[in-house]
Amino acid sequence: MFSFSAFFGYLLDSTLWAGAWTTIWLTAVTMFIGLVLGLLLAVMRSDGAPAPVRGAANFYVWLFRGTPLLVTLIIIYTGLPQVGLKFSALTAAIIGLSLNEAAYLSEIARSGIMSVPKGQFEAARALGMTPMKVMKVVVMPQALRIMVPPLGNSFNGLLKTTTLVATISVTELLRVTQFAVQLDFRVLEGLLAAACMYLLLTSLWDAIQRVIEKRVNRGYASRTSKKETIKQLSAAEHV
Repeated sequence: MFSFSAFFGYLLDSTLWAGAWTTIWLTAVTMFIGLVLGLLLAVMRSDGAPAPVRGAANFYVWLFRGTPLLVTLIIIYTGLPQVGLKFSALTAAIIGLSLNEAAYLSEIARSGIMSVPKGQFEAARALGMTPMKVMKVVVMPQALRIMVPPLGNSFNGLLKTTTLVATISVTELLRVTQFAVQLDFRVLEGLLAAACMYLLLTSLWDAIQRVIEKRVNRGYASRTSKKETIKQLSAAEHV
């Protein structure tokens, strides 16, 4: 029979919450590294990049988007030691998750950059700005508004994808739960408690994401409303 006392016991277990904390910081670190690599890949795949650079970036994205993440994790953790590259389970998890996530985040970054009209690139270059300054001052502030929603969704997905690192012995939430249920064999209660923890974490992130989106869109919304007001006044004057 299902035991509610066992379920709530797991739900309040400090060991499981320690695993949840590992899941949180592993997701944050992986997302940061993946985003940095993804932005670099997006720039490398832009039209202005040399053909060999674009080819290398496209190959990277093709490779990691076309292979399962679980296979990548196992190769890094158990395969690379055969050629002298040995990583701890946690390091292998960070490397594998970051490399895989970068391939997907590069597509988000590239779509955000491509949403900025090319005329703004040309105008900024005509003013003497360097390519890096154009990206920093002109492109990224506008692209960020487009990128934030899919980036938030990627973070949410990554939070759940970290369960795969349990296969290489990283003691995140799922792995800790698997150990805990072996003590009294309350598998259903333990896994339901873990599922509730994941649901709580993703729900909290959804709330944080909405706040971030509002802050990013605030300046744009105010500028848009000013333009609408000016247009209305101009129309009224012509009437």
